[in-house]
Amino acid sequence: MSENQPGPGGAGVVLAKRDRRRLVFEVLLVLGLSLGQSAVYSVVQLLDKMSRAPIAQGTSTLNVVRSNREFFDLTYQLLDIFFALVPVFLVFYLLAEPGKSVFRRIGLDFRRPVRDGLGALGLLVVIGVPSLGLYAAGRALGITTEIIPSALNQYWWTVPVLVLSAIHNGLLEEVVMVGWLLDRLERIGFTPLVAVLASSLIRGSYHLYQGFGPFVGNFAMGLLFCWLYKKYGRVMPLVVAHSLVDIAAFTLGPALGFG
Repeated sequence: MSENQPGPGGAGVVLAKRDRRRLVFEVLLVLGLSLGQSAVYSVVQLLDKMSRAPIAQGTSTLNVVRSNREFFDLTYQLLDIFFALVPVFLVFYLLAEPGKSVFRRIGLDFRRPVRDGLGALGLLVVIGVPSLGLYAAGRALGITTEIIPSALNQYWWTVPVLVLSAIHNGLLEEVVMVGWLLDRLERIGFTPLVAVLASSLIRGSYHLYQGFGPFVGNFAMGLLFCWLYKKYGRVMPLVVAHSLVDIAAFTLGPALGFG
């Protein structure tokens, strides 16, 4: 295996010092443009909420109105989703190699629809049900804000936009934090365990604005998803499962105990 070939699960071998330095800058830039930036803002938002009142009295609204006029609200919503996916396109570009499919490399394709579908449904149960319990426990303990999955006005396009927003979350988080970041951290020289812990810690951190309960839940979700990716080398079931969880939360929030 040459130093530029990916190993099992998309991870590569450690590179030369100059190449490692280049990858360090790549990691800092991509995270600074995407979920690393979200993690920093999330920490500041949590401190802001804690300085005003107990965490339990705070709220976290996930999908907000961008304009009081329907057409412009829809336009802003779609633009937000599109531009939030730019880091995903950037990661595809950075992972691409001549003559090789980047989608096959990270397992974001439709080669195994049945296995991926069943795996996603299994993960939906494994992460969805405990998430509801963790949210309820966090609210009872006073360490989680009230989460409002959607504050959008009810238009004909509201549910489709919420579904698109959920799919965007699944793609952004799983492609960037799992399919790309694990590969880059291991090439830099991190051990697989440290790379998984780092990815999971960042995942938990950009949910801190919701309180400490979501931080713990998403950190655990990161550990599980990274382990599955390292074992099977496919990000597709992770994207589908994450999207399904968010679709349920965004469209059925009050029925599930949110808000």
